[in-house]
Amino acid sequence: MTAVPAITLNDGAKIPQVGFGVYQVPPDETAAAVRTALDAGYRHVDTAQMYGNERGVAQGIRDAELDRGEVFITSKLNNPHHRPDDARRAFDQTLAELGSEYVDLFLIHWPLPTRFDGDFVSTWKTLEEFAADGRARSIGVSNFEPAHLDRLAAETDTVPAVNQVEMHPYFANSAVREYCADRGIAVEAWAPIAKGRVLDNPVLMRIADALGRSTAQVTLRWHIQRGNIVLPKSVTPQRVRSNLELFDFTLSDTDMAAISALDQGESGRTGPHPDRFDMI
Repeated sequence: MTAVPAITLNDGAKIPQVGFGVYQVPPDETAAAVRTALDAGYRHVDTAQMYGNERGVAQGIRDAELDRGEVFITSKLNNPHHRPDDARRAFDQTLAELGSEYVDLFLIHWPLPTRFDGDFVSTWKTLEEFAADGRARSIGVSNFEPAHLDRLAAETDTVPAVNQVEMHPYFANSAVREYCADRGIAVEAWAPIAKGRVLDNPVLMRIADALGRSTAQVTLRWHIQRGNIVLPKSVTPQRVRSNLELFDFTLSDTDMAAISALDQGESGRTGPHPDRFDMI
């Protein structure tokens, strides 16, 4: 079984560098998918209220016969619930769905600067409550740009432990990554293989062939060597396992530079821009 290294967050908590993402995994399939991942060696599962499968995550952990404390669970606040009282009720529901007294990491899913009068600061202060009473061991954000993080720094007391953002070779998201690095905020990459778009890239295929690896593994290893936390998603058992087999090979400096050179800037983004995304 692959041993996954952990990254120490700015609050002292440790998070496994590779997590199993359950975005778009149907609720009735989540328990089996999580059980497969845990059997393969994952100890970090990333879910969200929006996904509707928190209960399946909890069932998968039970089915794997693991103690709650052996698995790092992340969930995220659903977009309609930014107002403090709504956030409190939603968080209570997350704990009920997980059947747990705490969640390891709880994130604001999107900043939604054009909704709720642009007020994500009171939302963050509500997450600070969850951290203070121990029900959220760590708190963070997702899809926050530097300007959003500047507001939190100016108006609140807690630096986010994590910022989960879109990041892959076609969209290195360098401004966010550099901002977070300067302030001790760990970066998690969602869509780490660009929703599959990088898998037939000639540069990645050449490197993968030379190493006897898949293009997905090479891309995920690029993230690992850059210090990112990665959240690959698959429900195919073989791919679930191979996405974790990243720690017995290394990319050379030349290979790392070649992959980084694939960055297309803003045109490489596959999802919405956080300044404009407003779906609730």
